[in-house]
Amino acid sequence: MGTPDSKPAVENSSAKVNAGALGATATLPAPDESQIPAKAKQHNIRVSPAVLDAAGKDGDELLRSLRTASAGLAQSEADSRARTAGPNEVAQERQRGWFIRFLIILRNPLVILLAVLSSISFATGDPRAGSVMAGMIVLSVTLRFLQETRAGAAAAKLKAMIHVTATVVRNGKPQEIPLRDLVPGDIINLSAGDMIPGDVRILSAKDLFVSQGTLTGESLPVEKFHDADPNAANSPVELKNICFMGTSVQSGTATAVVVVTGVQTYLGTMASSITQEGTPTSFVNAIARILFAIVGGAPASNLSNRTDGRINLFLGIEAPH
Repeated sequence: MGTPDSKPAVENSSAKVNAGALGATATLPAPDESQIPAKAKQHNIRVSPAVLDAAGKDGDELLRSLRTASAGLAQSEADSRARTAGPNEVAQERQRGWFIRFLIILRNPLVILLAVLSSISFATGDPRAGSVMAGMIVLSVTLRFLQETRAGAAAAKLKAMIHVTATVVRNGKPQEIPLRDLVPGDIINLSAGDMIPGDVRILSAKDLFVSQGTLTGESLPVEKFHDADPNAANSPVELKNICFMGTSVQSGTATAVVVVTGVQTYLGTMASSITQEGTPTSFVNAIARILFAIVGGAPASNLSNRTDGRINLFLGIEAPH
């Protein structure tokens, strides 16, 4: 008789444990926004509100709001908008001069460590060891500078070989123009194999399938339609009448109007967050601890309380905690 009664007791106990777990999950504290880095807030990845607004409008209303027409923009109006909106390019890493690149190489913790040890060797009457370490510094800095210069030049040449164009309707006639010359309000024609030149709203489509794998990782193309979608999807990339820059047409044809270009696009916000200066790696922080220990003359275990802020500023890295 005791065995049948024990099973309900076990089940009740399990139910209480599950209920307690659910209650604990529901009461987890919200993340502290003050701990989010300022750069992450400035470069948040998002879809432009103009794109979300365009998804809920019909074609004629959208054209009026963008001050354009099905015959496209006049060339003079397009030139005026290009001066306002800027080139249709996503964020790229800034090209630094040779002197700035040289200084960045010099502030490497290992280079500074060797320089300090070399100076100590000369000061203590050991010129042989100091000369060897000084030679290592010169060789290391020179090789790295030459390698980075050659790599940058090769990348620039490859980039110059790529010419991407879009079919745009200007003055009532379709024409091929460079992708960077596109402006909001342009009417574009899309066909199989074309890359989407900006965040666009579909005006008409026939069996249009778009590959969004670059943004979502989906292996299969997504069908797009021209109908207005007043109810925003859970994820903006799921909007059926919006195509995003960086995706490509798998099959079908369509006519669309450009809503936003350049850094205002969804891909542009992603590029802006990627090209910002990265955080130091664990390896860099570990090397910094060794450097601080040698320069400061303190054990590495006590460095968190004896770090010189001026050295941190010079190295451009976060002080170890």
